[in-house]
Amino acid sequence: MSHRFIPDLTEGQIADKQLAGLKWTARHVYDNSPFYRSRMMAQDVAPEDIRTLDDIQKLPFTTADDLKDGYPMPLLSVPESDVVRIHGSSGTTGKRKILAYTQNDIDTWKDMFARCYELAGLTVDDRVQICVGYGLWTAGAGFQLGCERFGAMALPVGPGLLEIQLQMLTDLKSTCLCSTASMALLMGEEVQKQGLADKIALKRAIFGAETHTPKMRRQFEEALGLEHSFDIIGMTELYGPGTGLECEAHDGIHFWSDIYILEILDPKTLKPVAPGEVGEMVVTTLSKEASPLVRYRTRDLTRLIPGECACGVKMPRIDKIMGRSDDMFIFRGVNIYPGQIGSVLEGFPDLSAEYQISLNRRDGLDHMSVSVECTPGASHEECTNLTNAVANEIRKHILVRSEVKILGPGELPRSFAKTKRVHDERADD
Repeated sequence: MSHRFIPDLTEGQIADKQLAGLKWTARHVYDNSPFYRSRMMAQDVAPEDIRTLDDIQKLPFTTADDLKDGYPMPLLSVPESDVVRIHGSSGTTGKRKILAYTQNDIDTWKDMFARCYELAGLTVDDRVQICVGYGLWTAGAGFQLGCERFGAMALPVGPGLLEIQLQMLTDLKSTCLCSTASMALLMGEEVQKQGLADKIALKRAIFGAETHTPKMRRQFEEALGLEHSFDIIGMTELYGPGTGLECEAHDGIHFWSDIYILEILDPKTLKPVAPGEVGEMVVTTLSKEASPLVRYRTRDLTRLIPGECACGVKMPRIDKIMGRSDDMFIFRGVNIYPGQIGSVLEGFPDLSAEYQISLNRRDGLDHMSVSVECTPGASHEECTNLTNAVANEIRKHILVRSEVKILGPGELPRSFAKTKRVHDERADD
């Protein structure tokens, strides 16, 4: 299958590109970034020490704290006059992470994103409704840039604005929805509630920005009448969204390994995990000029998927993001990721994919309660009878006791952005 944007590279050709890019990046940051130079000198490594791909392990790590400490223009490796744009992450605590872009960086990003639309099976006749945030963060700009580069029609609505979203879906017949999983769920509920299912023309959705469960996905695919939905990855530090996408085989996310190197490391030892094992995703850019990344610790947890994909695209794959190494909370000595609760709920067809975890402390002891909604078709009485069964399953799989509350459909707060799953009030008690 020939592609306009996705290159058909062999493993050997990708490795050659990676080595050339790694050597270039090591030299570029050493010569042009005081931050990276001092880090490399402290590690006793010089650009000429990078001779093979394995030599990446000689390079120092970079973290989100380095970006905050270097505020307002961390990692800058070009003169400020070469910077054509900045983006910032939507961090809520302390200083934002602000990243700079040259024109070449923007061009690389829009080409990567165009690959995503191509992988999702879109054509220039598609109408892409973009329901993610515009402004400082990368989401809206990335989805729009990529859509225009790809050649489809962009409908840049932004987040929220349910009335306008539904108007665009019905009047302009959008064929592809781009949003968070939570927003897709909300739109699906609204389409069903207002009886618009036969008035919309959606076929595909591209969603990302938060972990989701298969149940949540089935729910919005059904409600919106989709043929396919695709999980997208990306982050402000690494250009923005569009650094990888699921294909129609739905067997992992293809990532653009000719543009960045992805390592999967044990978050504690920072050594590579065995192939196929879960670890923290660490990324190094190969041609990023303004704010290059050298072994940047994303805190996202995933694993590499071995072998070739049935879709025929040769770019390597990772599993969906399973959570973050810093999303984990500790409850009565057990390390828990919110997604583990979502996985337990998969086994209960009468319960929806919406859930919320509350942690508090009473009489010196930690307590966890899990609130879940029943599905619109299920009887509330029958659902309420499931509280013990859900609590038992949580105990069986995660080894902790919890109090389960079953709510009616739509009772949990909805979000246009990432849904906040965990409310930890233990520090306040």
